[in-house]
Amino acid sequence: MANPTLPGVSPAEQALLYSKLNAYNEGRASYKEAGVYLVVLPRPGHPAYSLWIYSPLPERQAIFYLCELSADVNEALRMASTLCFYSPRRLLIVEYNAKRMQSKGDDLVGFGKYQGHFLHEVLRIDPGYVTWIAYKFQPRIPKQARFQQIARIYHSAYTDFQRRKIHAKNNGRYLGKPGDKVEGLALVLTQVRVEDNPYKTGIKNGQPCFYVRQEIKAHDPAGNSVSFRINARTPSSSSCALPALEHAYRPGETIKIASARIVRTYTAGGTKYTRLTHVRLGCSEDTE
Repeated sequence: MANPTLPGVSPAEQALLYSKLNAYNEGRASYKEAGVYLVVLPRPGHPAYSLWIYSPLPERQAIFYLCELSADVNEALRMASTLCFYSPRRLLIVEYNAKRMQSKGDDLVGFGKYQGHFLHEVLRIDPGYVTWIAYKFQPRIPKQARFQQIARIYHSAYTDFQRRKIHAKNNGRYLGKPGDKVEGLALVLTQVRVEDNPYKTGIKNGQPCFYVRQEIKAHDPAGNSVSFRINARTPSSSSCALPALEHAYRPGETIKIASARIVRTYTAGGTKYTRLTHVRLGCSEDTE
């Protein structure tokens, strides 16, 4: 499946976004096996990106709407990857397909207190009712059997989203003890702060020379929290400003660490953190 062109995004930024998405999808199940989450491009009358789910279960239309995201592609992908991070399903960007995505009323509740509402609407306000339809409702005709099957798809999405909350409540564990080496980490960034390095910042040839660093907090797929810093390799003329050629990391971004050393472990706000040093990123860039 070819990647669609992203509106209002430069070719270089688009290539970077798709590269990050490929890294996010590594190790996740095939769409033929588990289905896939779809980030759908904006379209006339719908200026924001939206999140959909494809399931291989139904015999007919198998793509169902979940929620709106953002008009900004970076924010939309951050929202979608955060919601779906603990799911085995992949995340893809696609164009809207009216033939395959337009609801034909199969996902419309035809009975009970939510009669006349779509399952995605009920999922937002009463997910327990969707679960009841999925596993307790007794279909009497083929149309109701398909409706129940769709409810099970929505229930599976809700289960995926809930995994994020379960991990958020988990204080996690340390990845080892000080001095241990860790390898092959896939991390989602949760917090990024840019600050001056007080040991390298100074005056050079009569001009202020700032060496900045990015203080990063992140978590792995199991919900374990880590912290580390990435030093800028070139100086900046402004305090707390990254040089133009340095990559500005953002919360929600996924990065890979090839190897690092544990320098210490600590607890902050009830969460256990593993502090890393001598970090070597997957792209072979070295950090402190």
